[in-house]
Amino acid sequence: MPGRTVVGVNTNRAEQAAGPVAEWAVVDTDIGPLLLAATDRGLVLVAFHADDGVRDSALRRLVSRLGGEVAEAPESRRLAEPIRQLAAYFAGELHTFELDLDWRLASSFHREVLSALAADVPYGSVVGYGDLAARVGQPGAAQAVGLAMGANPLPVVVPCHRVVESDGGIGGFGGGLETKRQLLALEGVLPQPLF
Repeated sequence: MPGRTVVGVNTNRAEQAAGPVAEWAVVDTDIGPLLLAATDRGLVLVAFHADDGVRDSALRRLVSRLGGEVAEAPESRRLAEPIRQLAAYFAGELHTFELDLDWRLASSFHREVLSALAADVPYGSVVGYGDLAARVGQPGAAQAVGLAMGANPLPVVVPCHRVVESDGGIGGFGGGLETKRQLLALEGVLPQPLF
């Protein structure tokens, strides 16, 4: 199909007939290009700074973890709602994402922490790593929470940018500290001290 890039090798004829396991597109946003990928279960991946190298690495990860093929499909029905909601978020019109999510790229502990983050830390607020650990019944597991944030396959939608250090520092961020600052500024929250 013209304009459709397929990544991965699939020798299962039944799966080939069913189509790709995931579809992806790169969308421009206020924080730079994001790669979005979705399956029939929901949004499965958001990747920051989606240049060719990031895109290729992310797509290889999808093929490795999900099996089958992934196809570029910017007009896909699977991606239409995530693209619409992200545009509304960056326009300041959406504060809560309402999307089906495919958690297959997250371990069970990471999924538990990320689900609690998405449910309990609303737009315009932040939480400390230790506080989030306590919320999932793991007091003292701040470092493990930090690892879960770093492994978040769905940043922005699952708002790991809202997790900060307990002393008020901004903390780390897989998308880079400037991206984290931009997201917190968009939401009207900049933890002290930032500068």
